[in-house]
Amino acid sequence: MKGLLIKDFKLMKEQKNFLLIILIITIGMSLFTNDLSFALGFLTFIVSLFSLSTISYDEFDNGNAFLFTLPITRSKYVIEKYYLSMILGIGSWILSICIISIVNIFRNLLPFSDVLMTALFILPFMLLIQAIMIPFQLKFGGEKGRIAIIASIGALLLSGIVLVKIASFFNIDIIFILNHLPVVSMGMLVSILVIVAGMLWFISLKISMSIMNKKEF
Repeated sequence: MKGLLIKDFKLMKEQKNFLLIILIITIGMSLFTNDLSFALGFLTFIVSLFSLSTISYDEFDNGNAFLFTLPITRSKYVIEKYYLSMILGIGSWILSICIISIVNIFRNLLPFSDVLMTALFILPFMLLIQAIMIPFQLKFGGEKGRIAIIASIGALLLSGIVLVKIASFFNIDIIFILNHLPVVSMGMLVSILVIVAGMLWFISLKISMSIMNKKEF
């Protein structure tokens, strides 16, 4: 497991310029826009999905056939990819909170409690995106995987839009309700979302193991 993580971090080191650009864009958005939540989500989601690029690197030039001659199992390979995604996701999530908090001190756009609450809402969606994307990448590979990922994100966004429209039809203002929830209720809602997303994340892990065990190289 440790060896696989070292390998993937060395592969990601080759993309350090791209990571630097993402970091600069995040800082720029936090400095020059009033929507700090987008900057929080941007860095978290993009960096957490760098594990997908390591899967593509492993598949390149029939690399998996060589990789599995080493003393690793397919299940361990999948677990490592999920661990890597979690490490990258949590790391970038914490970094984005630090950047936004520092910028917010000087710009004074939001109370820190609002920044923290926004960040907490991003966390379950990060887990959900990982749970959707990694199995698709393992199942379909590079090009087909990207198409499947785009389709799944589109379906997720469409579901959200439909939910908002249905709520609007019944004169339910979801944003208003969320903004006026007591702190305790908001905390419970975030906790429920994280638990549900965590369960889906573990289900996704099991699905990915099944996909990898059936895959031929």
